[in-house]
Amino acid sequence: MDTILKYFPTLTERQREQLAALLPLYEEWNAQINVISRKDMEHFYEHHVLHSLAIAKVIQFKPMAEVLDVGTGGGFPGIPLAIMFPESRFMLIDSIGKKIKVVSSVIESLGLTNTKAQQIRAEQLDGEFDFVVSRAVTTLSEFVPWVKGKISKSQYHPLRNGILYLKGGDLTSELFPFRHKVKTWDIGDFFAEEYFETKKVIYLPL
Repeated sequence: MDTILKYFPTLTERQREQLAALLPLYEEWNAQINVISRKDMEHFYEHHVLHSLAIAKVIQFKPMAEVLDVGTGGGFPGIPLAIMFPESRFMLIDSIGKKIKVVSSVIESLGLTNTKAQQIRAEQLDGEFDFVVSRAVTTLSEFVPWVKGKISKSQYHPLRNGILYLKGGDLTSELFPFRHKVKTWDIGDFFAEEYFETKKVIYLPL
């Protein structure tokens, strides 16, 4: 938690409590269902929570903004972002039922009234969203068709509506088809930890 507070010192007491509650909740669930690798649990706040919150360094979601987290897995980046932006609305989806079971339980335990979770594939989901967030589910070329028809045309943010994607490594070839529209931020510019050296926030307006 100290790492989170170092980069986000203005969190409310409620936000601090919710973020602090994450580790014991995931430890309890991980003992039953392996949603986060055992090795990663040692670096839970850095590798999962802080990584998710890199998106909050790029955009401040406005009240009533609709955000879709595709392939949320254990609830990342959706749950940390929902804590950070309590007045925005988050829909977390994954095709794997046991992961949504964990995510739904965490949402309920934290009292996150702005967040819902559903077991469904992105292509089957109805509705429109201002932004789609995700964490390295697949290549961007494969991901874009899943969500292309789900972006709202109403614009409220300095960034045009679209995709905010967390990914690492050499992305040159993956981003080439989108080179005229895509923008990237190095997460290492936001957070000093070595883990973030090669990781990026990718933004693609749609």
